[in-house]
Amino acid sequence: MRTKISTSKAPAALGPYSQAILVGNLLFISGQIPLNPQTNLVIGNDIKTQTKQVLENLQAIVAASQMRIADVVKCSCFLKNLQDFADFNKVYTEFFGTSLPARECLEVAKLPKDVLIEISAIAVKS
Repeated sequence: MRTKISTSKAPAALGPYSQAILVGNLLFISGQIPLNPQTNLVIGNDIKTQTKQVLENLQAIVAASQMRIADVVKCSCFLKNLQDFADFNKVYTEFFGTSLPARECLEVAKLPKDVLIEISAIAVKS
């Protein structure tokens, strides 16, 4: 069974996609960018602030699925500039703690709304 996940505690989709889709015990979370869920405006202009907002948006979707952040098993991280990698990693590590998921991190030429970061994720309900 496929269930569309939607929460007002994360930004609404900017296009024809869902915030997340739950299939069985697998949650597939669409790429999150640093938007304030209430205003849909970009939060911050530095990688640390933007990463924190992206991860808060991700956490809101995970919670809406009755899961915990520790249930995230895979992240795909897209940075506008890999020179931000160390600062990104600091925020990411603080957020996930010891439950670090598998991931890849790539530099991309451009992201929606010209943000510095986007993260998509997969979680597994225990």
